[in-house]
Amino acid sequence: MSPALALLLLSQVALYTTVTSVKVCSRPPTTDGIDSSTLKRVYEVGEEVTLTCEQGYLPSRTPSARITCTATGEWTQANLACSPKMCQIPRPLQPFAKGRTEVPFKSVLNFTCDDGYVLIGSNETRCLHDNTWSHPLPLCKAVNCPLPKPPSDGRIVHDKPLTGTTTKYGQAWTYECNPPKAPSYERGFCMANGGVTEPPVCRDVSCPIPTNIPNGIITFAVMRQHGYKEKVRYACSEHYVLEGRDEIQCQNTGNWSSKPVCRAPCTVGIKRGRIFYNSKKIWIGDLKPNRVLHGEHVAFYCLNKTDKCGYPVATTCNDGNLPIPGCFEEPGRMDYNLRPKTLPSEITMCASPPTSSPGNVTITR
Repeated sequence: MSPALALLLLSQVALYTTVTSVKVCSRPPTTDGIDSSTLKRVYEVGEEVTLTCEQGYLPSRTPSARITCTATGEWTQANLACSPKMCQIPRPLQPFAKGRTEVPFKSVLNFTCDDGYVLIGSNETRCLHDNTWSHPLPLCKAVNCPLPKPPSDGRIVHDKPLTGTTTKYGQAWTYECNPPKAPSYERGFCMANGGVTEPPVCRDVSCPIPTNIPNGIITFAVMRQHGYKEKVRYACSEHYVLEGRDEIQCQNTGNWSSKPVCRAPCTVGIKRGRIFYNSKKIWIGDLKPNRVLHGEHVAFYCLNKTDKCGYPVATTCNDGNLPIPGCFEEPGRMDYNLRPKTLPSEITMCASPPTSSPGNVTITR
């Protein structure tokens, strides 16, 4: 190898060694909210960078924002932390925000309307860098429907007075036919799709001859078929309680509305003891006649054997059945006749009923 060639190779090796021994720093690491738009990809040793929060963020503590590229190729420590600015949740939406009153920068609120309503405005709004929202709150406006058409042989009665030439979603009305005809259906609506119920057909309708109910009578009616909306009234036999409406009406289907029911009275099924009925204590022998009407309450007296005190337990007459509480023990003849003051109804009342007796009712004498 010639001396000139050897010298050239040594020079290249020395140059390579000199260049590669110089350390550099790559782009500084950043966390959310730190502005990286002006940062370079490579920095030389000794270069300094001042970190800042990007638009929409604020330093969350006293920052040490200046960092330096060191000879090891590492950056000095930076304590800058950036927190997003907050936007106030619009007051009308706060009840739906689960206790939150604000959301961070870049948050998006999406809006939809219920069926039958049209969104007026933007369907979303974003929290901007200056604590404001990109769009105002939209409105949900009820769908408009055209005015309904009446039946060919009748009219429409609106639930609420109308103004203008349209109706709004949710508005309703009743179809009526000229007597004695009945509409095939009675109710109409402005629907979510902007349409209205088609008018019904008016037709002749009759209901069959009404029948009696058990333990009850028809108070006044001609025994014949009845027309649409004609009524019949019922009453119960003595001591029976009428449950339901006392009138039934012939409906547009040709059927009667639901009949009432006559509920039977109850008998207090004990021979000895004292009960609480109609706001007073009564010996069972003094309950004359032995009858309690449907829905009325009767209290029986039970014994708390631990505390040696008595307590009342209420029960209710239900259509001829009056349950006797399981804790009640009917006294024998001797105790009832000779020692009545020892009965649970006569001894000191418990301060509170035992917890093991569900359904207890405290009664004030």
